[in-house]
Amino acid sequence: MVLHKFGEKLYSGLVATMTFHLKEICSSIEAAQGGLFLEELNRKWADHNKALQMIRDILMYMDRTFIPSAHKTPVHELGLNLWRDVVIHSSKIQTRLLDTLLELIQGERSGEVINRGLMRNITKMLMDLGSSVYQDDFEKQFLESSADFYRLESQEFIESCDCGEYLKKAERRLNEEIERVSHYLDAKSEAKITNVVEKELIESHMQRLVHMENSGLVNMIVGDKYEDLGRMYSLFRRVASGLVLIRDVMTSYIRETGKQLVTDLERLKDPVDFVQRLLDIKDKYDKIIGSAFSNDKTFQNALNSSFEYFINLNSRSPEYISLFVDDKLRKGLKGVSEEDVEIILDKVMMLFRYLQEKDVFEKYYKQHLAKRLLSGKTVSDDAERSLIVKLKTECGYQFTSKLEGMFTDMKTSEDTMQGFYANVGADLGDGPTLSVQVLTTGSWPTQPINTCNLPTEILSICEKFRNYYLGTHTGRRLTWQTNMGTADLKATFGKGQKHELNVSTYQMCVLMLFNNTDRLTYREIEQAAEIPASDLKRCLQSLACVKGKNVLRKEPMSKDIADSDAFFFNDKFTSKFFKVKIGTVVAQRESEPENQETRQRVEEDRKPQIEAAIVRIMKARRVLDHNNIVTEVTKQLQSRFLPNPVVIKKRIESLIEREFLERDKGDRKLYRYLA
Repeated sequence: MVLHKFGEKLYSGLVATMTFHLKEICSSIEAAQGGLFLEELNRKWADHNKALQMIRDILMYMDRTFIPSAHKTPVHELGLNLWRDVVIHSSKIQTRLLDTLLELIQGERSGEVINRGLMRNITKMLMDLGSSVYQDDFEKQFLESSADFYRLESQEFIESCDCGEYLKKAERRLNEEIERVSHYLDAKSEAKITNVVEKELIESHMQRLVHMENSGLVNMIVGDKYEDLGRMYSLFRRVASGLVLIRDVMTSYIRETGKQLVTDLERLKDPVDFVQRLLDIKDKYDKIIGSAFSNDKTFQNALNSSFEYFINLNSRSPEYISLFVDDKLRKGLKGVSEEDVEIILDKVMMLFRYLQEKDVFEKYYKQHLAKRLLSGKTVSDDAERSLIVKLKTECGYQFTSKLEGMFTDMKTSEDTMQGFYANVGADLGDGPTLSVQVLTTGSWPTQPINTCNLPTEILSICEKFRNYYLGTHTGRRLTWQTNMGTADLKATFGKGQKHELNVSTYQMCVLMLFNNTDRLTYREIEQAAEIPASDLKRCLQSLACVKGKNVLRKEPMSKDIADSDAFFFNDKFTSKFFKVKIGTVVAQRESEPENQETRQRVEEDRKPQIEAAIVRIMKARRVLDHNNIVTEVTKQLQSRFLPNPVVIKKRIESLIEREFLERDKGDRKLYRYLA
């Protein structure tokens, strides 16, 4: 027929025949009742596909030659278009098909079991007819009805569930929809339907969920509910600004609780406990971010900025962190493996990095290290050196060079003592023995020189050492730091019981006064020993008020020392140990006047650093305005401390006076470097 120019007749005949046949099929499908409707549709669709295959094979010549030249629709496509127009878009089938599909999905959401294979065939039929058919005849209405369904359901959930339960239900619904797509919907529908669920179940209720009383985000954090937190993170990250909301609420909570901790006067009484709490809080949030928030960098940054904010609210944080290190390196790391020691030191360094006043920490650290070395109480030289290496990495070699000098002095002192005893040991007889550490002034923290009246027995050997030392080193001076020493005393009590008492130099001076008397008043001790009042009171507290160590008795008995108190040698003192260590009641932290004094010293130390930074900057830039100098100086010094703009201004004035800089004659806010 095509060869004899009847191609048009053959093609129009095909259209007419197929249309007529499909109308009959349409009636058959319309007649199917209830659940048979989809089955009938599916069966007829399968038949139609088979028939189309045969027709295309029979009319292959027309399909290949006539149809392209006449610009007609190819046979297979024609068959699909006719099925769409005659069957699917028939007035009695189109709406019924959509309603049936939506009802089945609704039923499945409510827990009914449906024939997923049949559903897959029907939705595939719609896709085969063209993506626009699938979208217009099904997907659009499916998404709308889903939005209505989840809007209502989310309202029911939010009224009846706590936050954790709600999130579980939302997660389950989301997974169900993803699974539904994989079973019988177009893969492209996944993003659209999950978007609907996210909007209705999560985005619409984000604020309420996060702030939900007794079960919201803060409650999850307090209760260590990692699973719930992880679920909240994974669901909220799906919606715009979801993670920002979690992060903001978490940040404000951390800042608030951190602020309460660092300003709580009760907590601040124990610096070691205070720092331990900071570390515990940091560990807790690190665990939350690691296990629940996928190590999200933005959360980590928020945590770091929160810690930096509240740690620096308390000006004594640098001192307390140093006291914590001191406690650990004195006794807290006994029996702890090297690996665990490194972990603790790394945690301390992490807190150190948050400090804006790192130079204040350095000041205290030097003091505490000095005391540890001089009293021989450091638990591990390796741990000490490991921390110094870490500080060197953070602060540079200038800081650690003095610390290294302290260790060198300790070694040199050992050699000096060996020389002393080799030289004068024979002249000493069986009097007291002496061990001296000679400290280089520049390397060690400057100490106030608190002299006290040493017992005569001690003075003679001290004088012998002075003569030996100055005889072997010319041009040096020795000053005794009696506030930093210790002594071992032999003591005999009431029933002839003998003990060896390990005490501080001050305690030794007090105890040896009782060699000649049984009773002394506070005033008499103060006058005889000439120990500074604050040290003397701590010294007497440790000798008379600590149970099991009270080699003196006090009247009246109380924890505090008053000027009117009297002290007696305690004849009845007993201990199951021969060696009794009597520690000084340590001022765990500096008193307010001491703290002010340290602050002033730090401020003085900062001045040359600020001036050096200004000169370095001006040398490079030659001319610079005031604001830029402040910015550059702050940038250079912020790794050690945050310089105060007022102080920077004063240092600039000082440099102008000393003719390092001059003001620009045309612009008074411009400065010029004088070579």
